[in-house]
Amino acid sequence: MSDIQFGGHTIKSHGHELAKLHKYDWMILLLLALIDGFLYIIEPFHRYTNADMMRDLKYPFKVHSTIPIWAVAVYAVILPCTIFYIYYLHRKNVYDLHHAVLGIMYSMLIAAVITDSIKAAVGRPRPNFFWRCFPDGIEVYDPVSGDVECTGLHKFIKEGYKSFPSGHTSFSFAGLGFLAWYLSGKIKAFDRSGHSAKLCIVLLPYLVAALVGVSRVDDYWHHWTDVFAGAVIGSVVSSLCYLQFFPFPHDRNGWGPYAYFRTLEENGFQRSLASMSDEEEIQDLEARGRRH
Repeated sequence: MSDIQFGGHTIKSHGHELAKLHKYDWMILLLLALIDGFLYIIEPFHRYTNADMMRDLKYPFKVHSTIPIWAVAVYAVILPCTIFYIYYLHRKNVYDLHHAVLGIMYSMLIAAVITDSIKAAVGRPRPNFFWRCFPDGIEVYDPVSGDVECTGLHKFIKEGYKSFPSGHTSFSFAGLGFLAWYLSGKIKAFDRSGHSAKLCIVLLPYLVAALVGVSRVDDYWHHWTDVFAGAVIGSVVSSLCYLQFFPFPHDRNGWGPYAYFRTLEENGFQRSLASMSDEEEIQDLEARGRRH
């Protein structure tokens, strides 16, 4: 396909300029990644846990999760970015591709920093904490305070104090929630035409994210309240990050990023489109872009 399509805004023609314009945004992403790495390394708060409290923390300890953490990166980041790129191949709109990738990366990393900060500060024991703490089943408590004195492996004990909120769930809703917003804009799910099939497409990523949260309860790695809190964090963050770059999906120009329409206006493409349908508007912008 020709580079001069849909205003000629391709990776080749505008990619370098766009990356340079947002270099500080990408630098902040790196900083967020470093902060989250630090939060993962530090020792979480060890919440007081006595023998009575341990009765509710004796669920089976499965070392391996149904959904490993590496899988989260696949379905919450790589899959959405692949969809972003496929749309780019169709429309040749580098602004859409860049801001979608930047937005989902911010969504994931902001959710990660918030989630891991709370994990480290709260120090809530996981439902399987007993077997993490006492792998041989022999309980040991401080004779004065009654607090647990764990005899298990440090890495299992450390993770055992990171129940609230659920990281898998918050990351899933952060990535897949962003994808749901993106899809709703692209397919015009809220164009008041009443096509319910579009709504099913938009809700599918949320269903997948919810099932990930359910798996964390089924694996006895989290309480249901941990999963609920993770879902709220991921949903709120993904919504804010999407709306930072894209209009609401029900808006007239909800299918594209703010930066794209601003660029068209700066290049003399601004005009009244009040009498045109969305499809006519797209065709008009494409034609005007090719002439330009």
